Amino acid sequence: MFTVYFFENKNLLLSQLLNRVPTVGDHLTIKGRKGKVSSVSSSDEKSYHVQVLLEKVTKNKTPIDNSKKKKR
Repeated sequence: MFTVYFFENKNLLLSQLLNRVPTVGDHLTIKGRKGKVSSVSSSDEKSYHVQVLLEKVTKNKTPIDNSKKKKR
């Protein structure tokens, strides 16, 4: 079992006990956001620091159709 710390820049996103350490290029989903492992470094023999690049969240705001509302 390995302790794996997932970071985005310097922000800690998640820490988990895992049987397998992710490798560079693996695709992950953390807190509902998709990401890709950019680097893996070992701080000691049982703990690893994983840098993750998360996709940017884009919110699509649809315009409200006001034609059905009664105009006064």
